[in-house]
Amino acid sequence: MNKTLGFKLGTIAVLMLLLLIPLMMIAGVIDERQQLRDDVVRDIARSSSFEQQISGPMLVVPYRKYERRWIEKDGQSTQETYTLNGNLYFLPETFDADLGIETELRARGIYQARLFHAKGHLKGRFKLPERWGIEKDFDDYRFDKPYLVVGISDIRGIENTPELTIDDQRLAFEAGTGLDWMRGGVHVALPQLDGKQAHEFNYGFDLALQGTGQLHVLPVGRSSTVAMRANWPHPSFIGRYLPTRRAIDETGFSAHWQTSFFATNLEDALSRCVSPEACNTYLGTTFGVSFVDPVDQYLKSERAIKYALLFIALTFAGFFLFEVLKSLSVHAVQYILVGAALAFFYLLLLSLSEHLGFALAYGLSASACVLLLGFYLSHVLHSVGRGVGFAAGLSALYAMLYGLLSAEDYALLMGSLLCFGLLGVFMVLTRRLDWSRVGRGV
Repeated sequence: MNKTLGFKLGTIAVLMLLLLIPLMMIAGVIDERQQLRDDVVRDIARSSSFEQQISGPMLVVPYRKYERRWIEKDGQSTQETYTLNGNLYFLPETFDADLGIETELRARGIYQARLFHAKGHLKGRFKLPERWGIEKDFDDYRFDKPYLVVGISDIRGIENTPELTIDDQRLAFEAGTGLDWMRGGVHVALPQLDGKQAHEFNYGFDLALQGTGQLHVLPVGRSSTVAMRANWPHPSFIGRYLPTRRAIDETGFSAHWQTSFFATNLEDALSRCVSPEACNTYLGTTFGVSFVDPVDQYLKSERAIKYALLFIALTFAGFFLFEVLKSLSVHAVQYILVGAALAFFYLLLLSLSEHLGFALAYGLSASACVLLLGFYLSHVLHSVGRGVGFAAGLSALYAMLYGLLSAEDYALLMGSLLCFGLLGVFMVLTRRLDWSRVGRGV
């Protein structure tokens, strides 16, 4: 080595900074491909149905209220009558849903979207108060026919013709809700209810629903229980409430939720629901399941490239050790070629994972880089043994990186232990090295 130690270290640092350019370009390609995949998934959902939310059932009673007011006009008091229009809302006493779910993949080119088909039975009981709960001025109200509403966020996904069963009576649902703040859904008129007497009735209906990505349920009952079963082994439970019981294995999952008005406060949220914006609290009090594939090659590729600079730094540190311990000379061009090969690993990983899956793509990309660098370094380091040893070290690094990507919860711990261990190896190997002599001799 015929250059000073400081100049050599500075050159290595500059080369690492230059290699950030292709790494940033590859990171941009990952973002672009991920965005393209998301656009295709949205396009598939747009052609079938988006994520679904089941809200209801809820009893709606439209009314007109006549109010008389005295006003002063030309020095005289006159009485005028005003009409106020609105709706009374009643949530069920109990709400029970039992849903079985099957998932399927829809592909467009190399991209896929996961759809679900939920089939089940929803039932419960309504308990309506006398005179619709109006304690005074009941005679000032005029009521239209009450109707039952079930909110379905994307009605294109309804796969059956649902019929409502009230005690022994069967009634067909119609499209629409008649509510400005709940546009998606179905309704059925209940003309037999006049509200003059307190009334209780049981309800039930079958529902077959298709959606994409996520299924949400709004627990509308004073006491609500929801059971779901699916053939999807990687559920992500979402929303305001986690299941009280769940079981997950390689064939699928089952989950059970139970809530009450004490936990949801839905009656209070519904009482403030007079516009779409004011109903966000009510409509957002949901729970459900996300059917998104956890093995996202773009997310893992994005996480992998975050370790690229560490990989390059460790490889260059290995070169530097050979220079100072074995008195070898490694040219800056050789540093940059090895760094470029390490950067190309991430481009290979991205392109192969779109067709083969992440695990297989990772193995093939890592093997290709290790073989190429092992062959090249056998000549750079003037020894087949050294080249094979360096390739073995790279293999171990790639194996550790895969462990970091697979164990997301322990990534920080594993990364810290890896860096500390490599620092310890470097210190052990250079413990007898006279750095002042190296600095004078380089």
